[in-house]
Amino acid sequence: MKKRSFFSIISLLLIFFGVAVLFANEVPIEPDSSAQIKGNKKISGETFIPEFGVRLTETTFPKESASKKNLILVTRVIDGDTIEIEGGKRVRYIGIDTPETVDPRKPVQCFGKEASSRNKKLVEGKKVYLEKDVSETDKYGRLLRYIWIDNVLVNELLVREGYAYSYSYPPDIKYQKNFDEAQRLAQKENKGLWKVCSLAAVTTNQSQPETSSCQIKGNISNSGGKIYYLLGQKYYNKTVIDESKGERWFCTEDEAKNYGWRKSKL
Repeated sequence: MKKRSFFSIISLLLIFFGVAVLFANEVPIEPDSSAQIKGNKKISGETFIPEFGVRLTETTFPKESASKKNLILVTRVIDGDTIEIEGGKRVRYIGIDTPETVDPRKPVQCFGKEASSRNKKLVEGKKVYLEKDVSETDKYGRLLRYIWIDNVLVNELLVREGYAYSYSYPPDIKYQKNFDEAQRLAQKENKGLWKVCSLAAVTTNQSQPETSSCQIKGNISNSGGKIYYLLGQKYYNKTVIDESKGERWFCTEDEAKNYGWRKSKL
């Protein structure tokens, strides 16, 4: 009798376990929405964009960009980093810089025409979402914005493809680390201007800081150390910034420290 009871208990446990497994398989599992980015393939913190054949840093695109009412038509491309939108307002791309083609004070720079042509192909005649960071406009009255087409950040794409440089304009630095990484990969893969333009041309192409307050020099030593110099320090005037090596200008000490630079002791 005890033996029969034992087997009965075992049978009930097996039945219960089987039902539990069956139920678990019947319950739908919510997909990971972060990996469902409009058909683009997520790869180790990056998103592969099939249309462009590159990987971009995984970014969370603004929800507002999905609504057609928030989109605006690009009526004209001025150059690689400036556009005109319906209504006649000009928009300057945040966080990047492309070689000049329309500045009357400068000759057409290496890879400038290619950058303008690429930007035109990407956005002209299309509706885009304009994302603001901190500043509304620059000193020329142009809107400062990140430009999105669906979930693709055009500012970053231009850098990743080698048509633009990553260039910091504090306080608008929301995606600056993404742009820095995009530039590093473009340089590594010898894309665009990094392949075509000489080092001298690259250095000439790159703009000086937009404001006179961006006077802190972020230098990288031969050993790889990141040191910044303030105006008036011993080696400030002797330090030349070469942005093709990753060196850069900063507007504040906090910004320099946030990017991993330390202050010079001299």
